[in-house]
Amino acid sequence: MAAKNQQTQNPKRKQISSSNIDRDSSKSKKPKLLASAPPKNLSNKQLKKPFNSSNQKPEHPSHSKFKKPEPGNENKELSKRERRIQAKELAEARKKKRKPHYTLEQELASLWEKMRRRNIAKEDRSKLITEALQKMKGKIPEIAGSHVSSRVLQTCVKYCSQTERDAVFSELQPHLLTLSCNAYAVHLVKKMLDTASKTQLAGVISSLRGHVASLLRHMVGSVVIEHAYQLGNATQKQELLMELYSMELHLFKDLASIKESRLIDVISKLGLQKSSVLRHMSSVIQPILEKGIVDHSMIHRVLIEYLSIADRSSAADIIQQLSGPLLVRMIHTRDGSKIGMLCVKYGSAKERKKIIKGMKGHISKIAHDQCGCMVLIGIVSMVDDTKLITKFVIRELQATLKELALDKSGRRLLLQLLHPNCSRYLNSDGLAFLDLSVPSLSAKNDSEVGSEKISRDEESGKEAGKSDTPGENLDEEPTKEAATTDPDVTETESNKIDIPEDNLYTAEGGKKDPSLRRRELLVKSGLAENLVDVCIEDAEELLTSNFGREVIFEVAMGGSDGILHPTLDEKLNNLHEAIAALAAKPKSEESEESEEHVLENFHSSRTIRKLILDCPAFASTLWKKSLEGKCQLWAQGHSSKVVSAFWESSDSEVRKMATEELKPLIDAGILKVPENKLGTGSAALLPIRMTILLRTSKGQTISGTISKIVTW
Repeated sequence: MAAKNQQTQNPKRKQISSSNIDRDSSKSKKPKLLASAPPKNLSNKQLKKPFNSSNQKPEHPSHSKFKKPEPGNENKELSKRERRIQAKELAEARKKKRKPHYTLEQELASLWEKMRRRNIAKEDRSKLITEALQKMKGKIPEIAGSHVSSRVLQTCVKYCSQTERDAVFSELQPHLLTLSCNAYAVHLVKKMLDTASKTQLAGVISSLRGHVASLLRHMVGSVVIEHAYQLGNATQKQELLMELYSMELHLFKDLASIKESRLIDVISKLGLQKSSVLRHMSSVIQPILEKGIVDHSMIHRVLIEYLSIADRSSAADIIQQLSGPLLVRMIHTRDGSKIGMLCVKYGSAKERKKIIKGMKGHISKIAHDQCGCMVLIGIVSMVDDTKLITKFVIRELQATLKELALDKSGRRLLLQLLHPNCSRYLNSDGLAFLDLSVPSLSAKNDSEVGSEKISRDEESGKEAGKSDTPGENLDEEPTKEAATTDPDVTETESNKIDIPEDNLYTAEGGKKDPSLRRRELLVKSGLAENLVDVCIEDAEELLTSNFGREVIFEVAMGGSDGILHPTLDEKLNNLHEAIAALAAKPKSEESEESEEHVLENFHSSRTIRKLILDCPAFASTLWKKSLEGKCQLWAQGHSSKVVSAFWESSDSEVRKMATEELKPLIDAGILKVPENKLGTGSAALLPIRMTILLRTSKGQTISGTISKIVTW
């Protein structure tokens, strides 16, 4: 019953609540619509809004920070110029607080603007310099690190008197090590070294002792060490280098004052341990290579000495580290080019590829460099990947062939391809560059070679049978001689054991036939064709040049072993005709140097003479187009060398062609020919040469042979 009563009462309660809600909602609709516009009799205090109106001032004290200060209102009245001046004054005030010598630097800068002018009188400049030095006196080490004061000091040191320069030097000398590591003061230190006397330079180098390795590891300090190394004499250079070789030489100054310059000689004389020297040099070299500080000649010298005593693994690690773009920054010095040559010779195929790719964009500059061109010569002489060389080296050279042919260093690369390893174009030092070697990488030790030979003798003895006759002792001597006279055999066999398969060819420089490699680089790449075109177009300029004449001579000859003849015969004939056309020009009466005839020019006349003697095809072309019927005109001066070359030629057809016209000139004394060549050209010399060879081979003295030839 109770449950039923609850059920009956609940609907009534629900109805009441719903009616109340409707009543309240009907009342609340009107104020909600009028909430945005409150009645006038309600005060602002009764309305609690979540934000403050714009007309209302914030009452909280923290809101006072949004107030604009009064000075700001005054700043609005200032003009833009006045605001800039005010900001500048504020910045200068801050600099004065931060820099203790700011005012002094400003005064020095104003003086510097006057003293560095070119049109200033010497007396006025000396007065300004004296005034500036007087203001800096006692403060030079402190302000030398500033970018402004450093420039002022450099100008003062450049133009001041010797007394003032000595005063600056004495003030700076105790602080040279600190200033050497400053990016701005380093230029002042270099200027001081340039103007230092011999005594002052010796004092600076002695003060650097003990800090050479640490300064070489510093990007800025290494510049000072290199500059001092370049200015020092041989003894001072050796003093700087000795510190890098061994800890004993680093600590004891007396040991470093020895005359031996090579590291091997130093180790043998002082009795140093080779292993400790290697460890010390590795600790010095590795941080330098990791930082990439490889531009200095002093570091190149240290690396060369290190490779001379390093074992196989250490030398291979150094070559691997240097093989790449890092090597391009080293080959501008003599020792650096040696390192580059060794990297090319002993590097693997991948390392050689990195070296050549690292030179991309710098080939022309390297070819014009006196030392860098030798590395390129080594590349074209040793690297077998001719496609890679053609892509990165030959293609870049083809754009500047004329400049290369006329350059003293650039022509060497072209001449190496045209006539390889010729002593006429490469001196003894250049040829020695191609034969450089690292002792630990080139061959085995003598003991290992001797053991191999002994094992071979034992095997041959087993086959031939043992005997107790004294003849066995005679067989041992030839084996020792063979071990010394056949180094190539021992090198290749030792490389097969110790060097990996991809490095087997590195000891000899390459596996490909040199003539095939040369043909691929010169002919197949199109370099020879472009070179012939350049020679035809600029024949006169090349002939009259001191260096270009050698290139045009080799091209006109067809290269060594006639490498150009099968493919470029037609173009070579065009070149011969171009030279003959220059010789066929009429002889000018006015002897102007700019318009000198090719037959009268010193360089071109000698070049044409050599071509007549060595190239019969050119001789016949020149005779028919230029000299036939005109020999009397060219029988005097430098041109007489060209005319007499036809008489001295070893080719019978060339002599026969010119004999009829030249003989009357020789008989009349117009054309002078050496007395030993008055016969029928060089053919008269052949019996003499044969007699010399035959008689000297019989053991007679040269003087006796010459006397017999003269009587004959």
